[in-house]
Amino acid sequence: EVQLVESGGGTVQPGGSLRLACAASGFTFGTYWMSWVREAPGKGLEWVSSIHTGGGSTYYTNAVKGRFTTSRDNAKNTLYLQMNSLQPEDTAVYYCAADGPLGGSQRSEYNYWGQGTQVTVSS
Repeated sequence: EVQLVESGGGTVQPGGSLRLACAASGFTFGTYWMSWVREAPGKGLEWVSSIHTGGGSTYYTNAVKGRFTTSRDNAKNTLYLQMNSLQPEDTAVYYCAADGPLGGSQRSEYNYWGQGTQVTVSS
């Protein structure tokens, strides 16, 4: 059974940091591009970041460039999202997803999708 399980969400003040993790199982993690997609309250899904299979190439939406860093540990089958300088507009449910197009924001574009973790940025 394929599983993507996100963790690390929570509530943080503006300017704070969080590190999300996504534990993968049931498929060959190291052979798949991985992505983070978020959904803010009242808004649609937004692609956040993607990382190549080996982790050597990463891509970000302009809104998070310079603040967020995506990485992966293929030995641990885990994807990470380090989020720094968080702002209220980063408040969203964050999903990890596998094997989709670069910049893809819809669940139907990915083969595997996690259950999401809530990130709330508020003072």
